[in-house]
Amino acid sequence: MSRFSNLDEIRRLDPEKDHQRIVYLDTVFEFPWDTTRSLEFALFRTYAVPRSSELLVHTGELEHRTQKRYDDTVLILAEILEYGYDSERGRAALRRMNQQHGTYPIDNEEFLYVLTTFVFEPVRWMERFAWRPMIEQEKLALYYYWRELGKRMAIKNIPDSYEALEKYNIEYEAKHFRFHEANHRVGRATVNLMLGWYLPRFLYGLGEPFLFAMMDDPLIEAFDFPKQAPWLRKFVASALSLRGKLVRLLPARRRPRLLTEAWNRTYPQGYTIEELGPAHEQQKELAATLRRD
Repeated sequence: MSRFSNLDEIRRLDPEKDHQRIVYLDTVFEFPWDTTRSLEFALFRTYAVPRSSELLVHTGELEHRTQKRYDDTVLILAEILEYGYDSERGRAALRRMNQQHGTYPIDNEEFLYVLTTFVFEPVRWMERFAWRPMIEQEKLALYYYWRELGKRMAIKNIPDSYEALEKYNIEYEAKHFRFHEANHRVGRATVNLMLGWYLPRFLYGLGEPFLFAMMDDPLIEAFDFPKQAPWLRKFVASALSLRGKLVRLLPARRRPRLLTEAWNRTYPQGYTIEELGPAHEQQKELAATLRRD
């Protein structure tokens, strides 16, 4: 199987009409590892907005149930992407996601910003680190995929072009990224989660600089994390770029890498869509607390 066989198919597809197929091929065949890493950092960027991080601190979801909250988010999105938003599993995952979001007072513009990160962080990551950058069809397919998902989440005022959505993303970060103690708390919990996947706790201090070196200055400042030396930033970027070059030499993936079928830290014995996210009673309690405050 040619390394470029999936790319050949993608080139023949229409990015608007066939966006689900293109995003599926990219996520489970072309860039599975890179997509996962880029979306981790996409979510991480949203915690640099004080309103978002304050809500997460208030609920306690990310500080006290960090791994579960991460796994629930990944699995819900994977159910929709891997099976399609019109499938039975996709519709159930979308209902579950909307049910959870409906509990909290989240502004439309916050939802829209999170949506933009899922489009542009993968594009930017592939440009820098993957075995090849995304072509135009793939970039547009991401836009059309998340635009459709956004509509099904009742997000309003989604810009009507890739370029307009990117403009919103850049302007939103310039306006809303600023330091807040809640950012630091949520950011620290997330950094510890990521380090815990690879290192024992007593080595977290050695791993932190490498994670911080992957963050741009506005992100570092919003979390009040230490800025790393230029040489370390360059080293980390070069190492990730080298990985991409090595992947390019490997044969194409023959089987899809499905997150819905992979071993999971929170649900090693499997899961049902209904148990993803906070339990119903817990959600009601959180909603009541937020209303009182």
